[in-house]
Amino acid sequence: MSQLLEYKCPNCGGAIAFSPGAQELVCPYCNGHFPVQSLQSMDSALNQPATEPEWHKQPGAEWSSHEQDGMSVYACSSCGGEIIGDNTLAATSCPFCGNPVVMSRQFAGDLRPDLVVPFKQDKAAAIAALSKHYKGKPFLPKLFRDANRLEEIKGMYVPFWLFSAHVDAYISYNATRVRRWSDSNYDYTETNRYLVNREGSLAFSNVPCDASSKMPDDLMDSLEPFDWNDAVDFKTAYMAGFFADRYDVDSVQSAPRANLRIARTTETLFRQSVAGYNTVVPVGQNIHPSHGTVRYGLLPVWLLSTHWKDKVHTFVMNGQTGKMVGDLPVSVGKFAAWFLGLAAGIGGIIALLLHFFN
Repeated sequence: MSQLLEYKCPNCGGAIAFSPGAQELVCPYCNGHFPVQSLQSMDSALNQPATEPEWHKQPGAEWSSHEQDGMSVYACSSCGGEIIGDNTLAATSCPFCGNPVVMSRQFAGDLRPDLVVPFKQDKAAAIAALSKHYKGKPFLPKLFRDANRLEEIKGMYVPFWLFSAHVDAYISYNATRVRRWSDSNYDYTETNRYLVNREGSLAFSNVPCDASSKMPDDLMDSLEPFDWNDAVDFKTAYMAGFFADRYDVDSVQSAPRANLRIARTTETLFRQSVAGYNTVVPVGQNIHPSHGTVRYGLLPVWLLSTHWKDKVHTFVMNGQTGKMVGDLPVSVGKFAAWFLGLAAGIGGIIALLLHFFN
């Protein structure tokens, strides 16, 4: 079978892509709208074994084994152009004709995701969210705000492992309550010490762990939460018009991160139940997860990047909720002016107080 799936308009033959606004595939040429379910038959090919094409190179044009490592080459069925990507590329656009293409073998068999959260935010929303992200940042350089231009923006489905488990936990704490009072002769402090025990069960569902080594884990974690009510069964039609990667970090490698996230959340929730004390220190715990399951899902992310003074600044936006995160540059001059102004203000207050008490 062909390694590429290309979604064509049944009316005019033009390339169609998934529209976050319409939640359908839309043809930009004849404005045709097509429900994802109407093109479900294209996914049946994913249950068939994938085959590799034969490539016939002219003498002297062979790839070396080192050059081929981690690289895949595809042929666009619309224009015949070569599409070159790494071995995790799962959806992209042809660099020659611009048609969206899906690498079907990246979703075949055991690589097929269980679910996908479709994009709800489009490119215009991502650009607007970045402009809003700039506001209220007093140390942001003015030139960055006024003259900065995005160099790249793309919507990508990022692979995640989604862990679910039942947790039984027991945590004990040393806690104190302190009472202070005075009389005409003495100041008193009374400290009461307690051993506080908490025991209970929690259910965790769809704890996400980024399954791509290309994506910083902390950046992906910061995009949460996702609304799992919007999750749907995987269909390749949702990939049309977006980039996508398949996982290169398997579920076994991701399990320690999931266990750590579950344990930390359990600790936080239990700690929040210990109220009314002046100090609380955990002294022992037993957190036991069981009935664990894991699913493979694709989550929507907008990636935006720009250069500023020889440094690449990357921003990411949750393609479902619109949450934007990313580091911004700091104006040294603005920060210095703020610091000097603060120091001058504190110095003035100290001088005033010294004058008053002297």
